[in-house]
Amino acid sequence: MIDLKLLQKDFQGVSAKLSRKGVSAELIDDLKRKNEELKVAKVEYETLQGAQNTMSKEFGIYKKEGRDVNELKSKVDANKINIAVALDVQREKENALESLAMSIPNIPDDDVPSGADENENIEIRKVLTPREFSFTPKEHWELAEKNGWIDFERGVKLATSRFSVAFGMGAKLERALINFMLNFNSKRGFEEVSVPAIVNRAALEGTGQLPKFEDDLYKIHEQELFLIPTAEVPVTNLFQDEILSPNELPKKMTAYTPCFRKEAGAAGRDTRGMIRQHQFHKVELVAITKPEDSDRVFDEMVQTASDLLSALELPHRLMTLCSGDLGFGAAKTVDLEVWLPGQNSYREISSVSNTRDFQARRAKIRFKDGDKNSFVHTLNGSSLAVGRTMVAIMENFQNEDGTITIPKVLEPYIN
Repeated sequence: MIDLKLLQKDFQGVSAKLSRKGVSAELIDDLKRKNEELKVAKVEYETLQGAQNTMSKEFGIYKKEGRDVNELKSKVDANKINIAVALDVQREKENALESLAMSIPNIPDDDVPSGADENENIEIRKVLTPREFSFTPKEHWELAEKNGWIDFERGVKLATSRFSVAFGMGAKLERALINFMLNFNSKRGFEEVSVPAIVNRAALEGTGQLPKFEDDLYKIHEQELFLIPTAEVPVTNLFQDEILSPNELPKKMTAYTPCFRKEAGAAGRDTRGMIRQHQFHKVELVAITKPEDSDRVFDEMVQTASDLLSALELPHRLMTLCSGDLGFGAAKTVDLEVWLPGQNSYREISSVSNTRDFQARRAKIRFKDGDKNSFVHTLNGSSLAVGRTMVAIMENFQNEDGTITIPKVLEPYIN
């Protein structure tokens, strides 16, 4: 969550940055009120504690001088009760502020461009030139069904809409992409890890999916366990409530997992095909760094995802997200959008974010920083969403007769 000490020190500055991210004036006012209430409660407690210290010293002097201490003792005893009440009030105000802060998004970096939504994102650069077709390219769902790679109807039969089944070369391509991505990322210095696809509430609170986005998660009946929406959750929380050695940092990891999302906020969007599924495969990059290293590692992660797309011969562009399009936990994000000729547009295939110490505060991930313990920075990014990569391959490598050519780098993985 946001740094509450920074909030108390510079409320105007922090609230101005939060408003750039779309936080409502009402929520900021509520944050201010709870912050002021905590300040008052702290002053009350500290004043009473100061009086107690003064009376305790007087008590010693009285006894030493042989004076009557009964009246002073009564005041000390009464003040102890007031201190206990004031401490309870202070804790209540702290909990109220912390609870509200858990639903407040991360503060955007100063260099993040201001904007309301995705229409105001800024293109950094394009990579590779889209192919020119001598025919009208088809969209991926038509190609998938024609080649027998993906069966959408059987996915609905087994579960519900937005589930699908891969057959034959479709299933092989899916597996090939996962292996290729993991190997590619490992060669770039990201250690491969394998993690559970089910996590507890604390893990989702740590990375910021809870409490705000519970409606988008699949919860296991009568248990405080959830199917993961992304490998970012279990991989980041591997180090929850730990103090790491500075020599261990940066920790750079890559993981494949299935991912599960209700897509509660995406009703009516991308209802056909594989762009927005309830279950999908994804290879993730996660890094845990010292604060001074996070910008460098962020650039490495963006470059790794871009180079992976280039290795697959997929044209794409890099976009800096504006303040209004940033995710809840992100201080800074670069999206990679792949060219889809069937849709005649670029679509998101990876999103690389630096959350600074936002997740580390929630998950209590620290490192030994000289004589003190400091919060790490955490970063995450798709590398890549497997289903969307299959979509991009189908549309970019399609032939006029509807067949699909496999990218050269994947041939060894498909036998």
